[in-house]
Amino acid sequence: MEYLILLVALVAIIWSADTLVAGAVDIARRYRVSDFVIGAVIVGIGTSCPELFVSSLGAFNGQVDVAIGNIVGSNIFNVFFILGLTALIMPVEAPKANRRFELPFCIGVSLVLTLLAFNFFNGTAPLIGRIDGLVLLALFATFMYISFRRDRSRGVEQREMSANEAPKPNMWLAVAKVVGGLALLVASCHYFVDAAISIAKAWGVSEAFISITLIACGTSLPELAASVAAAAKRNTQLALGNIIGSNIFNITFILGVCSQISPLTGGGITLVDYLVMIAASVMPLILVYRGKLSRVAGAVMFAMFVAYNAYLIYNI
Repeated sequence: MEYLILLVALVAIIWSADTLVAGAVDIARRYRVSDFVIGAVIVGIGTSCPELFVSSLGAFNGQVDVAIGNIVGSNIFNVFFILGLTALIMPVEAPKANRRFELPFCIGVSLVLTLLAFNFFNGTAPLIGRIDGLVLLALFATFMYISFRRDRSRGVEQREMSANEAPKPNMWLAVAKVVGGLALLVASCHYFVDAAISIAKAWGVSEAFISITLIACGTSLPELAASVAAAAKRNTQLALGNIIGSNIFNITFILGVCSQISPLTGGGITLVDYLVMIAASVMPLILVYRGKLSRVAGAVMFAMFVAYNAYLIYNI
């Protein structure tokens, strides 16, 4: 029965996240927010809503391994699997503006999370407490402020012209999508977490392992769907913005919020997992060649995802 619940909840998560993102994009366009911010901020945050609710529920229920493992595993999956697969489908554009801000910012917050998780600053047992969470939330606020400020400098006239030419979305329908998608997302994530934990216990697998693999991959499926669809439409900047924006949101906002619910201990999440997460944030910047992530780069990232999961299975 748990397997059926897991499958139904997963389908509901994907559908509700897609509906939520569609409504948020309609609202953003109605208020003339640029496509760049829609991809990097609106869609990135929207597709991370499953991680937000799964990790928050984990923290609320005292399952702190689920809260942290879901984020670490999702960030690894987002880059190595989703971005790797996207680049294999279509080389991903990585403009200089992204290489100067979003990608380095993602690397920075990954390093900060690792230092906080192992209490580099106070020398006590690994713990992300409420003060640490406030630091992460401050980084999220900084990212949002800089993103919207940079967006305003990208050409207001051009943005207004495109907004005037495009049909204006129905605001009532957009709000209904956001509210309905959000409500279904909350319920489906609750059942997904419960079913995954039950399966993990039946298999004798630790919550840390199941959170960093099954739950992390499951909650990242909206990012996968959005990025592959963007690549198929040759809008690879949206795909890159979606992945990088999601990873930044995962660390700064989600773990910031979760740590306010309950202090988060590292548990079964090891230093190797954090180092792989950091590597995932660094690799896109290293593999960029002439402003693009090529199919070769995609293959390298995909191979790293396979190698990491082989390591996890070997060390169960």
